[in-house]
Amino acid sequence: MRGGLGNLMKQAQDMQANLQKAQEEIATLEVTGEAGGGMVKILMTGRHDVKKVTIDPTLMTEEREMLEDLLAAAVNDAVRKVEKVTQEKYSGMTGGINLPAGFKLPF
Repeated sequence: MRGGLGNLMKQAQDMQANLQKAQEEIATLEVTGEAGGGMVKILMTGRHDVKKVTIDPTLMTEEREMLEDLLAAAVNDAVRKVEKVTQEKYSGMTGGINLPAGFKLPF
């Protein structure tokens, strides 16, 4: 019995180390969200910090509302990409544990 508990503790420690490594990798990750066929681009980190906004100069002659919509769409695209990469990184670490839908790691 003692060997089983020790083994379980080792697995938990390994999982914690893997989660910490994944968190560090995600924090340095950069994704680009796009809208309007690439006319608006948002560079975002894995921590959801926007680092850069690029707007095609031809959009500057368009209506303000359209530009605002494209900016929002590009930010949303970047957020979805960060969430997808985060989910992919953590999916292999749960060791077959079925987590409830919407459950996010780390806690």
